[in-house]
Amino acid sequence: MPAITALLHARNDALRLGRALETLLPCDEILVVDHASADATERIAREYGARIITAGTHPAPEPWLQLARHEWILCLEARESLTEALSASLFEWRTESHTLPATTAFSFFLREETADGWLENPTPQTRLVSRSWSHWHGRLPATDPSAIVLEGALLRFILP
Repeated sequence: MPAITALLHARNDALRLGRALETLLPCDEILVVDHASADATERIAREYGARIITAGTHPAPEPWLQLARHEWILCLEARESLTEALSASLFEWRTESHTLPATTAFSFFLREETADGWLENPTPQTRLVSRSWSHWHGRLPATDPSAIVLEGALLRFILP
C-alpha cells in the first residue's frame, strides 16, 4: 500500500492551518514547512502531529521533498482542505495494490471560495506526485494534463 506525505508550506497561517490538517486523514505523515511565521502556526501544526521544518522564504520544493518519509507527496496550501469525497478517493487509491512509475501524477478539481460563492476551476490541479517529480510551479506541482484525475475536490478558502 503506498504511503503519502502531505506537504504544506505555511507563513503566518495559524487561523487556517487547523482546518487543512484536520482533513489529511489519508496521509501517513504531515510535513509543514514554516517560512518564518510570527504567529501560532508552529504550535498548531504540532498539535496535529505535523513535523515542522523551519525554512526561509525560498519556494523551491526540492529540499523539502528529500525530508519526506514516503514516496508519494500530497501538496497543498495551508488555506486548502480535502473534501470527504477526495479523502475517500485517496483511501481507495492507497488500498489498491499496484505499482506506479514515478512519472505518474494525480490531479484534483479545485473549488475556490469567493465573495460571490464557490467557483470551480475547470482544470484539475496536479497535487499528488512521487518524490522524484521534476515539474514544479513554485511550491506546487505544475499541472500535468496527463495526470489521473481522482474524484473529489480541494476546497480553497478565502482568509481566514
